[in-house]
Amino acid sequence: MQAPANTESTSAAEKIARLRLSAGAAYRLGVASRSVAAIVGGYVLAALVTMLLSVSLPMARSEAVMTATLLSFAIYTCAVIWVFATRSALRAWLGLTIPAAVIAAILQSMDALSWSLA
Repeated sequence: MQAPANTESTSAAEKIARLRLSAGAAYRLGVASRSVAAIVGGYVLAALVTMLLSVSLPMARSEAVMTATLLSFAIYTCAVIWVFATRSALRAWLGLTIPAAVIAAILQSMDALSWSLA
């Protein structure tokens, strides 16, 4: 038996090979990421749209809140369906994060978003 000529390069290559995920693990991680995006991101998006509709619908405040709340169920459902219909988990996260950030900016500019935790 001969010893490898360069043990540093083989040990680095072995470390990189051990860090790679198998195809099954990568798939499971993608599904887990999409699940978190659907649950958390969909909820945040639906809540922000509900807040925006509550303050911008041209009707009595109680009716606007009720209408926005009823619409939030459809928005949340569409967000969950969309997250699992996209090609990648990154696209799913971006597709929820960008609209949520835009809506949050609109709400902030309307002084309708309160960031205080008190």
